[in-house]
Amino acid sequence: MVNQAIGFIDSGIGGITVVREALRQLPNETVYYVGDTARMPYGPRPVDEVIEYTWQMVKFLLTKNIKMLVIACNTATAAALPSLQKKLAIPVIGVIAPGVRGALKATVNKHIGIIATEGTVKSNAYVNRLKAKNPNIVTSQLACPEFVKIVEANQYATVTTQEVVTKKLAFFNDKNIDTLVLGCTHFPLLADVIKNAMGSQVSLVNSGAVAVENVSAMLDELQLNNSGKKSLPDEYFTTGDANSFKQMAGHWLNNQNLDVSHLEITKKGLVL
Repeated sequence: MVNQAIGFIDSGIGGITVVREALRQLPNETVYYVGDTARMPYGPRPVDEVIEYTWQMVKFLLTKNIKMLVIACNTATAAALPSLQKKLAIPVIGVIAPGVRGALKATVNKHIGIIATEGTVKSNAYVNRLKAKNPNIVTSQLACPEFVKIVEANQYATVTTQEVVTKKLAFFNDKNIDTLVLGCTHFPLLADVIKNAMGSQVSLVNSGAVAVENVSAMLDELQLNNSGKKSLPDEYFTTGDANSFKQMAGHWLNNQNLDVSHLEITKKGLVL
């Protein structure tokens, strides 16, 4: 039994969609989550900057003695996963490879759409992995930075949001896709709106949810799972406003008693 926490990092609130799935699938495991809401979105930022900010979150979590790291951010996964896996002594899981596997499993006609941040789209991370797995896959990808802003502003349930999303996703109308990868962990918070825009004939793939299946399998394989009752409380950290984060995260996790702390951004990194 290993009762250390699993660390989750994201550019903001979006990684809560991954945590929600982790809490459902792995109720005995403790979650430590860092959301860099003060510097989101990561999508438009230079790759070097994304890597720097990602390492700052990781270094903070390492002081908390985590046993595994989940990069619950597609942009950070695309930019920093290789270096993190190479340099860290603990297992590191990203969300892109699981999303690719989920998409390949879901598609019938081999036409797959991807919506993501600018950074993830520019990296071609999904396209390259899909083509490597199956050269016959036809891909269409679209950067949707406004979706991130909608979620972070807690505006996901408005009529205007449905109009914005539907207009944006009209890009796929002539692409004949039967599968759409939600290539940003913010996007599952808009799943109902996206589904309304795309129609029932298109399957949505939540890469973060598939990633948690990988987490579960790796915990078992490496014998890192906590086989007993959860013994440490979950903790959440944000570089932004703790009260706003608590309200939004609490809504999506159906828990208004989250332990949320603010992290200061300093020249030495993130500190309580």
